[in-house]
Amino acid sequence: MVQRSSLAVPYQVPVLAVCFLAGVATGLELSVNNHAADFALSTFLAPAVSLSCLVQNSSQAEELLWYRGDGQVDLRDGNKVNISNICISPVTESDNGVTFSCRLARDKSVQVSVVLNVLFAPHLGGEESFQIEENKDVTMSCNTKANPQVQGAWYKDNTTLILQQDRYQLYQTSEVTELTIQNVQKSDNGTYTCMVESSMGNRRKDFHLIVEDKRPAFPTEAVIAAAVVVTLTILFAVVARRDKIFKCFKRSSETAL
Repeated sequence: MVQRSSLAVPYQVPVLAVCFLAGVATGLELSVNNHAADFALSTFLAPAVSLSCLVQNSSQAEELLWYRGDGQVDLRDGNKVNISNICISPVTESDNGVTFSCRLARDKSVQVSVVLNVLFAPHLGGEESFQIEENKDVTMSCNTKANPQVQGAWYKDNTTLILQQDRYQLYQTSEVTELTIQNVQKSDNGTYTCMVESSMGNRRKDFHLIVEDKRPAFPTEAVIAAAVVVTLTILFAVVARRDKIFKCFKRSSETAL
């Protein structure tokens, strides 16, 4: 007689297998440079920075993936299983703020991310010379690229600029330091210096302002009035001589016949 208890085996084995896999996955985690959670890595401009990703608490071979932002990084075959290393070479200003992520291939929710914090001295740019008429406004923009963010100040002819509230406006963000002078006068002629400083160093940039005499306004209304007068004069002259013009035209026509 066949024993019915043997029929229970196929139903029990999958359940046990699922429980076993769940137990394996529970303790599995990744670490990048010994960090098991997301972190920021501060670095200077350098020839290279290495990131090492390691699988921990795994009883089997696990494939790893690396991402730079949303793009996957190409890895060699021998650099994918249980441990994987990438090298950022060289480290440039464009790498600042970029996120690198190591992920488990079979479950991408298991990951550790690192954000690069690249420190570098300020770089300054912007137009250097301005020729402005009197009574107009001028804005000198000192374009700033730096990490960490800089603190800016303005000087005129190597002397601290005294800011008049009704004439000077300052504007500063992480990317630009601006000085606006309203209603410029001849006394505003000179060299203006944008000075910025951070823990990575100090930088300065000169801007040369030349205030020109105000040009006389073009007499537009007078020109238009003169053009109207000339046009009407010509029209009246043509009307007054229309008889002679018609006679001349008639004689020319008869001669042609």
